[in-house]
Amino acid sequence: MGTTPPPRLPVRDRTAGLPHAGGAVSPMLTRLAAERATGVLERERGAIYLAEGRVVHAESPFAPGLDVLLLTHGTLEPRVWWEAVERAGEEHGAARLLLDAGRIGRSALELCHLGALYDAAYFALAPSSSPGRFRYGAGHWFGALRPVPVDAVERETLRRRELLHRLWPDPLPDSAPLLRAEPAVGPLPSARQRAVLALVDGVRTASDIARELGRRAFPTLVDVRRLAAAGLVTARFPPPVPQPAPALSLPRVNDPDITLLKRLRDALEAL
Repeated sequence: MGTTPPPRLPVRDRTAGLPHAGGAVSPMLTRLAAERATGVLERERGAIYLAEGRVVHAESPFAPGLDVLLLTHGTLEPRVWWEAVERAGEEHGAARLLLDAGRIGRSALELCHLGALYDAAYFALAPSSSPGRFRYGAGHWFGALRPVPVDAVERETLRRRELLHRLWPDPLPDSAPLLRAEPAVGPLPSARQRAVLALVDGVRTASDIARELGRRAFPTLVDVRRLAAAGLVTARFPPPVPQPAPALSLPRVNDPDITLLKRLRDALEAL
């Protein structure tokens, strides 16, 4: 006689409440990878460059660029960087020019480039209110250094969303100007967090602070969300959009009323 198997235990959904947790981050990007397409996917918050279906570069106004990471702490001399940028072309990208000239080691350049790529891709793949646009054949002046599979970029993007959501579920501090808050008694922030906190002035965003410190965007977001969870910072809400004033409507006067007014006027003039 058979027995009924016990019910399966419930499994906690680790991505519950996260945007686009159920599938690909960008179906369009997945399709382009399957096509082995070359070009640039332009989205609301950034751009992702592909070569034969792999990600070779990404940039976003919300993430410090590779130049910030290389130049702020002296990894590369500014003169050397800008010389490579000016000489870069379709045949020889800036990455190859820097490596061929021995200006920087390949491992150091790859490490900085991958950090900048994943940071920019995180913002570029954020949910947007407008569809993306792909320009076939477009390349980037930096060139292809270490192509990354699209599925690896999407996995890392989802991992980052989940981590930030666990730290502090409100995404507003990621992009809004940050304000200091009066915290309750709690643990002291780390040295990295104190450096971020020192630049919070009600005007700077997390991206502004990352650029000023010469740090990558995502670790700065982690620090900001932890500071928000500790009650040390809060985000300034965007000002409300002004609503147009309602048009004034004059009372409607019907024809009998107009006739009566004319009679009254004529009577007054006859006195």
